[in-house]
Amino acid sequence: MDKFVINGGEKLCGKLQAQGAKNAVLPLLAASVLTDEQVKIRGVPQIRDVENMLHILTEVGCTVKRQKDCAVIDSSSAVSHEIPTRLTKELRSSVFMLGSVLTRFHRAKISYPGGCDIGLRPIDLHLSGLKRLGVKIVEKDGYIHCEAQRLQGADILLDFPSVGATENIILAAVKAEGLTVIRNAAKEPEIVDLQHFLNAMGANVRGAGGGTIVIEGVKRLHGVDYTAMGDRIEVGTYLVATAICGGEIETSGVPAENLAALLHKLRENGCKIHTKNDKILLRSDGRLTSVDLVETMPFPGFPTDLQAQYAALCCTARGSTLIMENLFETRYRYAAELKRMGADITVRGRAALIRGVEKLHGACVMASDLRGGAALVVAALNAEGQTTVTDIAYIDRGYADLEGKFRRLGAKIKRVRI
Repeated sequence: MDKFVINGGEKLCGKLQAQGAKNAVLPLLAASVLTDEQVKIRGVPQIRDVENMLHILTEVGCTVKRQKDCAVIDSSSAVSHEIPTRLTKELRSSVFMLGSVLTRFHRAKISYPGGCDIGLRPIDLHLSGLKRLGVKIVEKDGYIHCEAQRLQGADILLDFPSVGATENIILAAVKAEGLTVIRNAAKEPEIVDLQHFLNAMGANVRGAGGGTIVIEGVKRLHGVDYTAMGDRIEVGTYLVATAICGGEIETSGVPAENLAALLHKLRENGCKIHTKNDKILLRSDGRLTSVDLVETMPFPGFPTDLQAQYAALCCTARGSTLIMENLFETRYRYAAELKRMGADITVRGRAALIRGVEKLHGACVMASDLRGGAALVVAALNAEGQTTVTDIAYIDRGYADLEGKFRRLGAKIKRVRI
């Protein structure tokens, strides 16, 4: 086990190139089993969630080679329709394998997926969408058994624009007979990236980024050499950290439109921001003013995956901010840890009222999920004294070399083996 030891108070200055997006790469890896030709994906970050997904691919029979930030997958030898339980318990995104394994083997078996404990996150929308495509589903003894000798295109209306359900239905529909239409689809940029990836393999998917996605089934897909999009959540985390600590950062690899909601709030906080193409330049004097309200929403609204980091910013901004978490019901587990550092936070259900204090102070705190853990690091970078963040395996699920990147920006942070 490792921990971070952070001595706060340093300004952050420098440049950051975005890692490949975790939430884009995972469905791309799942999609690699849709062809028996070689797939090469570039921009694959060295994070725990990706390594777990690569292990799942290996377990179902794929040959996987890691080449720095690339992954080369040959699924011609894939033989198993069963997704290993021990790995699905670690990785929520293992559920993406349902659609692609069903397409490949006409059946799939998976246990209920795990990941961070940030709420119920039911997969009902995934399953109801698959049923519309002709999949027979039996839930028994903690497993989901799916079978479909023939996937048939369908008109599917999602009750909620779920990212995972949208992507899973796309993966199941790309080789289904006829036309599939997904209405009230999620609009996240990662779905656009999946569309580009599949179309580069010979699929016919259009409309991603909008509320209606149309998939015309094709008979076969071929191999591809593809570079994943940059990680908007990683970039957002470093932008928030620089805003809190003061300094100047230029990020590359994520266009401003993918972070528009966050950038709007940071400007309101008092940051100076300039954007061009995929570059974002942020300057901050560290003296921030609070905004009245932040509500997490599906894209293009404020991302739930940046809510915790932004809450850390609110802790020392002048004034009070009300945060409403509309997507996950237990995403405030980090609040108790921030209070150990002197934050003034009151949580009631899905609402958190944060009253800015003059300064946070160092403490020993514990990460309980990926983004909440990142928020503790961000808060510690601006706190007086030394902070220790434990259980950082959660943080390693989504951030590659977080401590190294922050050190290059001027932070005093080190990883210590416990």
